[in-house]
Amino acid sequence: MNNNKDSRNSSGLALGLCLGVSLGTAIGAATDNMGLWMALGPAFGLLFGLVIGHRNASGEEKNGEEDDDMTDKEDKEE
Repeated sequence: MNNNKDSRNSSGLALGLCLGVSLGTAIGAATDNMGLWMALGPAFGLLFGLVIGHRNASGEEKNGEEDDDMTDKEDKEE
């Protein structure tokens, strides 16, 4: 089970890093300050990836708990 959560967190980090590098490159080219934005882009991207991974992990845990509650209620009604 922990491997599944770890892989989802890693995919969030990978997505954030890719977006950060892309946006950092674009902003760096537009502002003619490539060195600054090539460093800031991935940093912001990794933070964004951590937020995505954390939201995915916490959202799935809540959904799993709600599903368990629903099956318990259905069992009691029968």
